[in-house]
Amino acid sequence: MSSIEQRSTLTQFLIEERRRFPQARGDFNALILDVALACKAIAKSVAFGELGGLYGNHAEDQGGSINVQGETQKKLDVLSNQLFVRITEWGGHLAGMASEEMDTPYQIPTRFPRGKYLLVFDPLDGSSNIDVNVSVGSIFSILRHVGQSDPVTEQDFLQPGNQQVAAGYALYGPTTMLILSVGNGVSGFTLDPHLGEFMLTHPRLKVPEQSQEFAINASNSRFWEAPVKRYVDECLAGKTGPRGKDFNMRWIASMVAEAHRILMRGGVFLYPRDSKDPSKPGRLRLLYEANPIGFLMEQAGGRASTGQVPMLTVQPTGLHQRIGLVFGSKEEVERIERYHAEPVEWHDEHNPLFSERGLFRD
Repeated sequence: MSSIEQRSTLTQFLIEERRRFPQARGDFNALILDVALACKAIAKSVAFGELGGLYGNHAEDQGGSINVQGETQKKLDVLSNQLFVRITEWGGHLAGMASEEMDTPYQIPTRFPRGKYLLVFDPLDGSSNIDVNVSVGSIFSILRHVGQSDPVTEQDFLQPGNQQVAAGYALYGPTTMLILSVGNGVSGFTLDPHLGEFMLTHPRLKVPEQSQEFAINASNSRFWEAPVKRYVDECLAGKTGPRGKDFNMRWIASMVAEAHRILMRGGVFLYPRDSKDPSKPGRLRLLYEANPIGFLMEQAGGRASTGQVPMLTVQPTGLHQRIGLVFGSKEEVERIERYHAEPVEWHDEHNPLFSERGLFRD
């Protein structure tokens, strides 16, 4: 029996979802299929690697190019952004787009019809890992264009995460996967290389409520706030500590890969606000990183938070606004929120890594 007889395609899945809303015209489904096509094109480019001449920095012969984040753009960053734009701009479903790689909102060219949705995306998350062949991905979020502005303005995009109508990511790893929520749970699709179709392989994904894994960049430990230090110290104390169990620590430096691991087997990811750079209230971008990942986690029964408040309730104030992010297994995230709500002085002299006499002492 062929794969297509055994499993639903992404198109079939979207048609079934649409049948719950008889008044829907199909624009939403068509937009998601365009996004999926962009992800397929990016997956192909990533797979060629050095054979495609796509490693290294963009405009390297000119000293490199810098995006609005102040980060050096990789060749695949720029190509991935172009693929998202070119594949989604023409269909008549979008009023505008915003991306990590573009300073201002992207206006739909006048030769194409306008739609009622906004697309925000990180075209290639974790691109610093490209040259060492570590999994990377794309993150996207779809919002309604609630205003009447034409052209679209930055203000049109400044909607809290609970206003998202869909969110997802593509993971370019040993297999290419698309993880999607249209507000009715989370589903995982695997790209069938023979058919060129995303096939439903992981229906109704759920984040386990409890976990024994956490992911954090330990090199920033000296800048962490006390509640984060307390949480990590307790995890590292293991069975003899207050948690009474051993934890494993992970860090991939690709949020898509981290999120995927947590969806598959639980855990918690922390990239919290810290004191490393007071001008940046966090490392990750709210609109096209924290909100879509947060939406997926909440739809899968997990939790996403700033550490203090639910992520999806935060009112954005800027297109490229940064924020601290904690997400994953519900009980772990709630524990971190509780530590922020009731901060205490915390020192663990038995922990050789993070105590005052530890490796990372000031």
